[in-house]
Amino acid sequence: MSTHSAVKSSYTFNESVQRYFDKAAGATRHPKGLLEQIKACNSVYQMRFPVKIGNEYKVIEAYRVQHSHHKLPCKGGIRYSEGVNQDEVMALASLMTYKCALVDVPFGGAKGGIKINPRNFSTTQLQRITRRYTTELIKKNFIGPAIDVPAPDYGTGGREMAWILDTYLTFNPGNIDAYGCVTGKPVSQSGIRGRVEATGRGVFYGTKEAMSFKDDMKALGLTPGIEGKTVVVQGLGNVGSHSALIFSEHGAKIIGIAEYEGAIYDPTREGFDVKAVIKHRKDTGSILDFPGAQNIKNSAEALELECDILIPAAIEKVIHGENASRIKAKVIAEAANGPVTPEGEDILLDKGVMILPDMYLNAGGVTVSYFEWLKNLSHVRFGRMDKRFHEYSTRNMIDLVEQTTGKSVTEKQKKFVARGAEEVDIVRSGLEETMIFAYHAIRDTWKRNKKTKDLRTAAFVVAIDKIAKSYVELGIFP
Repeated sequence: MSTHSAVKSSYTFNESVQRYFDKAAGATRHPKGLLEQIKACNSVYQMRFPVKIGNEYKVIEAYRVQHSHHKLPCKGGIRYSEGVNQDEVMALASLMTYKCALVDVPFGGAKGGIKINPRNFSTTQLQRITRRYTTELIKKNFIGPAIDVPAPDYGTGGREMAWILDTYLTFNPGNIDAYGCVTGKPVSQSGIRGRVEATGRGVFYGTKEAMSFKDDMKALGLTPGIEGKTVVVQGLGNVGSHSALIFSEHGAKIIGIAEYEGAIYDPTREGFDVKAVIKHRKDTGSILDFPGAQNIKNSAEALELECDILIPAAIEKVIHGENASRIKAKVIAEAANGPVTPEGEDILLDKGVMILPDMYLNAGGVTVSYFEWLKNLSHVRFGRMDKRFHEYSTRNMIDLVEQTTGKSVTEKQKKFVARGAEEVDIVRSGLEETMIFAYHAIRDTWKRNKKTKDLRTAAFVVAIDKIAKSYVELGIFP
């Protein structure tokens, strides 16, 4: 599942994104020159640098692409993968631009990648590679809180972001806003609570909102809501694991889980204990042979299991022209970037499958990264200024009600009602509002614009309209 050899598409990843853009552009009235500017990648930085590994030097291939400067800073993750290439990074940077516009995050899109398999390197070696990559970005002015702000992606996490921050601080010791140069940092390094699970939680909020419309669900033969729905998750990394956990916490049944070593299926269809599966994999190194589960040696076959919701949460192009006709899910929630090829999408749409597009559904990560960036620039933790004020105000209101009515409220009830919002509460609230608001904009366009036949095209139209408005207001285009 994690190899590119299984990919079947006549389009490269970047060509797929461009195709989707062109399809949506035809549903707008913007001039050709403006559309070409929105579509183009503004800056592509390809680098090769030597890093000492053991007793030898290895030349590392890496990239940073800034797709759009219509808003600054640029924003986008850094992935570590042997599949990294310029085409992929350009595609991901493009998606970041449209994604940020879609969810009203004031950034231009960017993306970075280092062509390595992180499993093949020690922690010390990975740190050396990360710090050298950061140094190259600094030298070319491709990183900074007002320039370009990286974040975690496939193969990276808080540890790598902390290394990037420390390297940036070394070169910029007097920059008071330096901690805003990167997001996805550990909380102890001025990160934000709720960032780690943000993308997975955003997948849940987005899917939940999409499945709340009775008419849309009726067309799929489903009842509204998440509870009781059967779910298959492909990929048990950060996004997939948190998606699976949060869906199961809200009553969904996780009946299938796929990873690169294979897949497991719950023959009872009552749903796995996701925490137990994660622990099993941590203990044994594999999800296979989980007690009570049926093993599926070819993990790609898990995508074809009968279910209500399929969540591809690993890499791009796993659903394509050769397997799309065998997909039995009614809703495909694209947690990964580009998991469905254009050929696969055409087949799925003809079958009446609802596809919740990646540029919307996995926007939880960049949304909470935006919150973290704001926190770094304001130099104050969310909730610190008003948590106690709201708690005391609510308690005073409860006391007044007690005095007026003569009825008492228990201390446990008071604590529950009067609790002031912690940082994680504010983050989750902001993320949920963002996902709901964005979906309504997409759905309204889908229903209103006769040229938008699917949610992906509608999402692109919404994003293109917002970016075009920015260029016009900047005076670049009349």
